[in-house]
Amino acid sequence: MLEKEFKYYLDNQTELVKKFNGKFIVIKDEQVIGVYASHTEAYNETLKTEKLGTFLIQHCIPGTDSYTQTFHSQVIIHARV
Repeated sequence: MLEKEFKYYLDNQTELVKKFNGKFIVIKDEQVIGVYASHTEAYNETLKTEKLGTFLIQHCIPGTDSYTQTFHSQVIIHARV
């Protein structure tokens, strides 16, 4: 899941860092669809238009430190009261 988005980042990291160094970019369908100052902002803003699990939020920095991936999953539990 999201492998093609991460591969897009890896293949284009040098160019992306030149444009967006230090920002959090949102990648979907092998294109950058958003640029934000924080992970939280990227997450909250992108959820307004995209479904969870369909996009990758990537910290755009040089080197391999940005290769660590964190995946978030949300579960909604309905309780009967």
